[in-house]
Amino acid sequence: MTPEFVVQIIGQALMAAFWLCAPLLLIGFAVGILTNLLQIVTSLQDAGFSTIPRLAAFFASFLLLLPYMLSKMTTYAVAIFGDLGRYAR
Repeated sequence: MTPEFVVQIIGQALMAAFWLCAPLLLIGFAVGILTNLLQIVTSLQDAGFSTIPRLAAFFASFLLLLPYMLSKMTTYAVAIFGDLGRYAR
């Protein structure tokens, strides 16, 4: 196994992790910005007010995006195990 091949495998793993995490992080970022703007407008500085909506959005988006995430993970795992013979050389 050449170093370039190892770098390619690690790059694929990092890209798979990115595409799994990116939708959840973007939703959390958007909800965080909206709750912070609402806190600024209402002058309400409560830690629970910013944390609870963000956690609820993460949980709801995780449930909605679970089929997408499972298909991405399955595709990656099938690709890795399909090329297992090439890795052994």
